Amino acid sequence: MFKNHPKGLIAAALANMGERFGFYIMMAILTLFISAKFGLDEKTTGYVYSAFYASIYLLALVGGIIADRTGKYKLTILVGIIIMSLGYIIIAVPTPTPVPSLPLYLTLTCFGLLVIAFGNGLFKGNLQALVGQMYDDPKYSDRRESGFQIFYMFINVGGFFAPFIAIGVRNWWLKVNNFDYNATLPELCHKYLSLGDKMAAGDMGKLGTYANEVCLNGTQYTDTASFVNNYLDVFSRGFQYAFMAAVLMMVVSLIIFVVNRNRFPNPAERKNKAVDKTAVSKEEIKMSADEIRQRIYALFAVFGVVIFFWLSFHQNGYSLTYFARDYVNLDVININLGFTTIKGAEIFQCVNPFFVVSLTPLIMWFFGFLKKRGKEVSTPMKIAIGMGIASLAYVFLMIFSLTLPAKDALGAMSAADLSAIKVTPFVMIGLYFILTVAELFISPLGLAFVSKVAPPHLQGLMQGCWLAATAIGNALLFIGGILYTSVPIWVCWLVFVAATGISMLVMLSMVKWLERVAK
Repeated sequence: MFKNHPKGLIAAALANMGERFGFYIMMAILTLFISAKFGLDEKTTGYVYSAFYASIYLLALVGGIIADRTGKYKLTILVGIIIMSLGYIIIAVPTPTPVPSLPLYLTLTCFGLLVIAFGNGLFKGNLQALVGQMYDDPKYSDRRESGFQIFYMFINVGGFFAPFIAIGVRNWWLKVNNFDYNATLPELCHKYLSLGDKMAAGDMGKLGTYANEVCLNGTQYTDTASFVNNYLDVFSRGFQYAFMAAVLMMVVSLIIFVVNRNRFPNPAERKNKAVDKTAVSKEEIKMSADEIRQRIYALFAVFGVVIFFWLSFHQNGYSLTYFARDYVNLDVININLGFTTIKGAEIFQCVNPFFVVSLTPLIMWFFGFLKKRGKEVSTPMKIAIGMGIASLAYVFLMIFSLTLPAKDALGAMSAADLSAIKVTPFVMIGLYFILTVAELFISPLGLAFVSKVAPPHLQGLMQGCWLAATAIGNALLFIGGILYTSVPIWVCWLVFVAATGISMLVMLSMVKWLERVAK
């Protein structure tokens, strides 16, 4: 697979794989951790989640500027790995739950998330810029798209294993304390802490039923307040131990990067070797400036379109995770490993990276097949097709949601009634399969497009802008939570059908122009 590709590609992919491991642990459990730890509802949690996700990608723009201006790409990436590790340590340190002071401990967690985001900003875009630089060599230039597809596939290997580790560690800690996992209990526990005996009869009944079910070794709690406090503390502490696994993988990523540092190109050296401007005519300089302007316009047009993809796609760690928790039958997913069990809504976060790894070779073969037949599809057209596929993914989920009650109706339902309405896990697997196909048409190819079209002296900045566009989409993620809790479930997904469908049409209208610029 790596034949005829630069030697540094596999090293870059492995370095990023460790970082992605930590990131996917974060994506799998962050919203559920915040809800369980602090008792925040879906909408409030969404504001924290959106701000974190947006800052991760927005700060990539800052990282790109720093690397471009200093010329120290490798040092910037190295510092980014170290800072990310410190951020994971901050949120991994166990603290009591329920928290003695909500403002203090929530601020501490948000500070840790900000540190992670800043480190990621120094790391992510600049490593992608280095990968792009490898393909500026004429010997490899025609393999740029496949190179980014391979890079994207390998970094998702870490993403596949991360949710299993996160769930396994959390459920292991529950078992150590004689508890089983129940996705609904943290929300009910916080309701009890807030309302006490004034809690709705239906919720109180479910709290008692679930409490008896999760107590292992025949333990029965007669003191509801004691159970609530103990379960929340153990549940949240298990999440924080899972974050420690992310720290270990960041160390692995650091070692891989340092050992292979000399395999990576140095963009600063390439700038210094650029053609002497004094040997270029005024007409050529003017033409070059016009070309740079057109390239930047084209890139920003694509950035604007993909905002709506990321708004829809990154619901996987937010409203789609809540949907899995509330509406999917999780009891059929119960892998008993003896010392722990693999069960929970977070498990679906491994489906996307699994499909990335398994589908990438097939899609690469398909694109190569078309190229050999002289029917190659341009990168802008592939991105437009990807937007259409993303729209189909939400059409799929919307169909299965037509008969489901709204979120605000769940509180009045009994445990038996809730169990009866839940859909099969294959709905989530099917959804992520379609979304992953869309992602493979957009994300790695978008990175390749940016790498190809961006002016050489703005590589880091333009990769940062790609991530900044992702940041804008992520800053709007809270819309998913508002819709999830305020309208019928199928209407929530209809909004994302429209967002991605309209974006596809806009992209199709620009394809010819983008193809000309890319040439």
